[in-house]
Amino acid sequence: MTDQIRAFLAQQHPYAGLAAEVRQRIADRAERQQVSEGETIYTYGRPLDGLYVILDGQVAIHDGSDALVSLLGPGNSFGERGLLRDGLAATTARARSAVELLRLPSPLFQDLYAGQSAVRIFFDRSRSTTATPSPDDLTTVRVETLMTADPAICGPDTSVAEAARMMRDSRISSLCVVEDGKLIGLVTLRDMVGKALATDAPTDLPVREIMTADPHTLPPSAIGSDVLHMMAERRLGHLPIVDGGTLAGIVTQTDLTRFQTTQSAGLVSEVARADDVAALARVTERIPRMLNHLVATGHRHDTVTRLITDVADVVTRRLLALAEVEFGPPPARYVWLACGSQGRQEQTGVSDQDNCLLYEDDVDEQGRAWFERLARFVSDGLDACGYFYCPGDMMATNPRWCQPLSTWREYFAHWIANPSKEAQMLASVMFDLRPIGGEASLFDGLQTWTLERASGNSIFTAHMAQNALSHATPLGLLRGFATIRSGENRNTIDMKLSGVVPVVDLARMYALQGRLTAVNTRARLEQAISAKIVSPSGGRDLLDAYDLVAETRLRHQARQIARGEKPDNFLPPASLSDFERSHLRNAFVVIKTMQSALMQGRGVMG
Repeated sequence: MTDQIRAFLAQQHPYAGLAAEVRQRIADRAERQQVSEGETIYTYGRPLDGLYVILDGQVAIHDGSDALVSLLGPGNSFGERGLLRDGLAATTARARSAVELLRLPSPLFQDLYAGQSAVRIFFDRSRSTTATPSPDDLTTVRVETLMTADPAICGPDTSVAEAARMMRDSRISSLCVVEDGKLIGLVTLRDMVGKALATDAPTDLPVREIMTADPHTLPPSAIGSDVLHMMAERRLGHLPIVDGGTLAGIVTQTDLTRFQTTQSAGLVSEVARADDVAALARVTERIPRMLNHLVATGHRHDTVTRLITDVADVVTRRLLALAEVEFGPPPARYVWLACGSQGRQEQTGVSDQDNCLLYEDDVDEQGRAWFERLARFVSDGLDACGYFYCPGDMMATNPRWCQPLSTWREYFAHWIANPSKEAQMLASVMFDLRPIGGEASLFDGLQTWTLERASGNSIFTAHMAQNALSHATPLGLLRGFATIRSGENRNTIDMKLSGVVPVVDLARMYALQGRLTAVNTRARLEQAISAKIVSPSGGRDLLDAYDLVAETRLRHQARQIARGEKPDNFLPPASLSDFERSHLRNAFVVIKTMQSALMQGRGVMG
């Protein structure tokens, strides 16, 4: 009997990749089971006693809501998710027909997982990368590891002479100006020379007179490329790091010397210096090559999309600056907002533009005309740079989305009070808004106000939850995928609408229910886990599933770019290996399970 089991395992993944003596050990310790049609093999949430391998017959896998998610046949294994998580079944398994199973006891499976790389790689559902980026890569280094902690400080009334002596004695080129524990300014050697010495200013002049007030800052959670990009765009030599208003450190150009090879920083620097739209377009046409390089060198999907979005942000701000040169200063304060993938900092090689314009109340007709010209200039410029016009006209050029603050409040109030299909769709888009240029403070209060009102309206949140389930995962029952059946994308999976968007919808729903301010999908999921909005086990599974789906999508686009093709979101499953298809399908099962949990109200609210 063990000879038959050993021969069977030799034909199945991942057991075929094991040494013969390991397969013999499995055959000696595994147990054969006969299960009658309709009998339950294990139940969701109950302890598991091992990993199951189907020798003959068919097994139906149901999620926690008892919805059928998969049909498995001979050679398929099941039960690993629960064994690798907390030992409790993550699904329910029932015999669809008379079934013969091979059960690997839990200790045996854990030993194999720990000691056999083939087993570990096959069953590990967490994200992986094709290569390991250098530890000196700014795209992976957090600012808190780059900055000088406890930087030299002075008060606003410190004299220029005393500040100069402090810099000389400490051999530094800047001082952070702090008052009542808060950073209020920055004074540098350049300020000393250009604003004091060159003007024969008295040496007892307080530094508040020559400092840069309210300097640009970043939080400690930022990554190194954020520093490099801001320095390149703003032409800064010193960047204070502030945590909740309190000075935490400073990063200078000297600190970044060994990191100057980051490719995206070169694009950002060129964008910041561009004099017209044509120059901007020459820079952005290199974004696909940047994507291909980043994917090929093993960067995670969230890093790649963040860097691509950074370039789009700087392009937008440069267009805003060029528009103000063209049309003169704005008649009132305003903020340019991005939504969609740019708002979430998740742009790939395929991105249109989704944006809005919000400005102060009490703007007259002449002022409104100025903002309309601004919107047209920027949107036309973005289109010329490859960020094509939104097919749904979700752009600031649409008068509906170029309005004063009071009108935006009315929009959200109406959508929340009257959750029609259109209101749900618009609210979903608008919950992903992120300030790009102008006065970000104009939006801060609106975001907080909206989250409070929306999360407190149970009817609205129920409709939003239903809307979040409108995008189905591409699961076919017989261990395959439900591909597009006709048209030019026949036999492919839409990795955006059927892959990434379902997770984006779930994360947005968690953020709404928990009043979480993050906009990025991965950040929303992490905050939801920390805030116990979603169960820890379900949240971790969903994070891993999202990472795998998003990375598969990016690798598909990178392969197209490498072949000289225009990237898209339509992945032919036939282009994947059996191993990749197995992992991708399991990721979709996790996503569908979490959709069912949201529908049932389980594992969502703490």
